Amino acid sequence: MSGHDDLPAEGARPKAFLSYARADKAQAVKLVAALEQAGLDIWWDTRIEGGAAFAQKIASALDSCDAVIVLWSDASIRSDWVLDEASRGRKLRKLVPASLDGTPPPLGFGQYHAIKLSEWTGDPRATEIVEIARGVAAASGQALYELPVATAAQASGATISRRKVLIAGVGAAIAGGAGLTAWKQGLFSGLHPAAGNSVAVLPFENLSGDKDQEYFSDGLSEELRATLARNLKLLVMAQSSSAKFRNSKEDAVSIAAALGVAFLLGGSVRRAGDVVRITADLIDGQTGFSRWSQMFDRGLRDIFAVQTEIANTVATALVAQVAPESEVETGGTTSVEAYDAYLRGRALMYTSIDEASDREALAQFDAALGIDPNYAAAHAAKSQVLTTLANQYGQLEELGSLYAGAVSEARRAIEIAPDYAEGQSTLGFTLFQGQLDSHAAREPFERSRQLGAGDSVVLARYSLYCARNGRKREAAEAMDRALVLDKLNPLIYRAAGMIRYAAADWDGSIPPLRKTLEMNPRMPRAHAAIADALLMLNRAAEARAEYLAEPLPDARLPGLAIVEHRLGNEDAAKAAMSRLVIEQGDRTLYQQAQVLAQWGEKEAAIDALQRALRLNDSGLIYSRNDPMLDPLRDDPRFAQLLNSIGFD
Repeated sequence: MSGHDDLPAEGARPKAFLSYARADKAQAVKLVAALEQAGLDIWWDTRIEGGAAFAQKIASALDSCDAVIVLWSDASIRSDWVLDEASRGRKLRKLVPASLDGTPPPLGFGQYHAIKLSEWTGDPRATEIVEIARGVAAASGQALYELPVATAAQASGATISRRKVLIAGVGAAIAGGAGLTAWKQGLFSGLHPAAGNSVAVLPFENLSGDKDQEYFSDGLSEELRATLARNLKLLVMAQSSSAKFRNSKEDAVSIAAALGVAFLLGGSVRRAGDVVRITADLIDGQTGFSRWSQMFDRGLRDIFAVQTEIANTVATALVAQVAPESEVETGGTTSVEAYDAYLRGRALMYTSIDEASDREALAQFDAALGIDPNYAAAHAAKSQVLTTLANQYGQLEELGSLYAGAVSEARRAIEIAPDYAEGQSTLGFTLFQGQLDSHAAREPFERSRQLGAGDSVVLARYSLYCARNGRKREAAEAMDRALVLDKLNPLIYRAAGMIRYAAADWDGSIPPLRKTLEMNPRMPRAHAAIADALLMLNRAAEARAEYLAEPLPDARLPGLAIVEHRLGNEDAAKAAMSRLVIEQGDRTLYQQAQVLAQWGEKEAAIDALQRALRLNDSGLIYSRNDPMLDPLRDDPRFAQLLNSIGFD
């Protein structure tokens, strides 16, 4: 056949509304002709009859069309008509954007894949036309017969028969305008599709014109993520993975593919005094089309209600007939001032630049608690900062008080909010690492696992606790879920490697640790962990190279002291041990015991461990299944030490 004999009847053709700026009319004329050849029915303003009510006719056409094609350009992004029409298309979930000249789309439309027309020559069989036609088909759900993409053979005059491509139902949903981009990204190359209830909350854009206000937009994103994660019917990507796409130029389909989620929640925050404007947009990760979009103008004191409203709306959109979840503690506050101080402290805690930033975070949490003493989340966060200060900066004489303070704050958090997962997890962590009480830590850790199934950090802490206690199955199950929720976080991969090492899976521990270093080549303790595994595999020369690459001296020096001894380089081994003792002092008594045990100096090793216990050395949490201490396991004093820590 020739001509349009193989196109469906006029009445069956998907109908698209074309939105464009008057300055781009010449290009619009060519595009309309090409799209109509591709099997679409295009409505545009040349169809308005003389005397018809202009605005009313446009509104009617927008409502009745199957898709809204918007042509972005330098002219159209400044056109109120085009912006209104595009917003209507977005609200109706049928927007198909294209770019005429490469101009970035206006605010609120950056998440949508825009089909590039800047190099289109007018050929109705070009890839660009096929992409737009498929986007319209995806929005309409109707069957569409398309012309083939032009090829080099066609350009030279060769004849190629046209073929019919049926795009309908589910097929249309994945073959829309953004679908081709997804295909190129490998979504349809045998990978498992994202779970339909999976969502990532991207960092909300700060539009306040003040970079110092970024903590507020980041905090809003994280609060929304945490609220959604408490719905056990949803699979919510962790903050650390979602944050990888801050200010990303990638389209929504590519981001969703990288995160492995079905939906993206994004938006912006503009704060001016006591007034905040929040826009939120739920995007389908397969098509790039908006499922739901809304703007909220509120007084700042309504911020908590807005968070709940957005989260509940998204949950309803993702899970059909979501049953109300049982009331779950959030650890929250009703004070905007306390909330603001908490967000500032959390922003500082997450960056954790140095001791000064951690102490400033502590001051912010204290400020929040000064306003609202019953703010459970602030108590838990204060506990975490105190633990960090003890681990990284504390002097020996103040470790006891720092750890005691951390435990006290965590206990206060769960006293206020017993079902707050982060509070239970923090208490378990501080009891285990700060007070070396594995037995007491078990109950809050188990409770955190029940309450925090959607929180990757809670799961990772639980997994590491189980690994240190020899509970291999529970450790693996929790870590597998943490990796699903936080697949771009190098810390989670490092933890995954460490739990395999704790299970004596030396070979299996190395790949996730390598993945960690791919993501962050400067990640501390990753090289040393790989070296430890290589040492257990009797690959001492390779282990030595990894120890040398380790940036932290308290992990590098003991490793070198052990591996040099293993290789017969006694002078080098003694030099590394000497540096460890002189430079790191009693803070590394546990590591010194590892070296001494591997050197065969059992009495000195036991003595170092007993001194470490008296000082609450957190390294002792590794002792139950640390292969470096295997030479000591037949000594009853070592068994007594393990028992005193609460290990079974």
